Amino acid sequence: MNRAAAAREGSLLGLLPVAGGRSDSIGSFPAGKPLVIAIDGTSGSGKSTTARAVARALSGSYVDTGAMYRAVAWWILRQGVDLSDPAAIATAAGDAHVIVQPNPASFAVVCNGFDVTQQVRKVAVTEAVSTVAAVPAVRAMLCSYQRTLADDALTAGRAMVMEGRDIGTVVLPEADVKIWLTADVEARAARRAGDGEGPVSETSARLVNRDQIDATRAVSPAQMAADAIHIDTTSTSVDEVVARVLELATTVRLADQR
Repeated sequence: MNRAAAAREGSLLGLLPVAGGRSDSIGSFPAGKPLVIAIDGTSGSGKSTTARAVARALSGSYVDTGAMYRAVAWWILRQGVDLSDPAAIATAAGDAHVIVQPNPASFAVVCNGFDVTQQVRKVAVTEAVSTVAAVPAVRAMLCSYQRTLADDALTAGRAMVMEGRDIGTVVLPEADVKIWLTADVEARAARRAGDGEGPVSETSARLVNRDQIDATRAVSPAQMAADAIHIDTTSTSVDEVVARVLELATTVRLADQR
């Protein structure tokens, strides 16, 4: 039985109770080689919060791949590129040198020497990122770097927790644990509005549009991996979600030791 199958079996057998424990504690997490955890899902479903907490709990690396695509979108907007021209986007993206600091306590994204960690959350970037991310050349460029980041973490003996929309299906299809997070659009819009993305009604419309673009793009569409565990975060606390992910990881680790 492979790792992902072991995790799924554990879930189906009821071995993974949702408990409201602290998200920064892993208790007696079994020792072993570092795990790779892919957390995918829709925008505003809690991917970043969950992935950061899991990475902290495992003393591992954390990568927000959405921030990387946002950094390229920021660069594209800065260059005044026509968003309706995929070829122009691809050309300009070739000049976007993106570097991330994969530390869950201080994750940062830099583009061509500019720390754009905060700028990439602006509404203009949010509205452009799905269009930019749908360009094959952009995805190929960042996917390669994302795999390198995972390899670097494992080589250093650290777990890798990577979140996005195609991590479990395309970027790291052999991940030990795969999670797909969703939530009602109303809940997601309220969370994003609370992060400063504008009124709930406008945020909701943007989310629906992004969901459609991301799920139907020709390259690496956002979709749940066949062996991923689905978690609805609409009315579930962060600690509960994190506890469940860590228990999935424990199930996989114990399966490895059999």
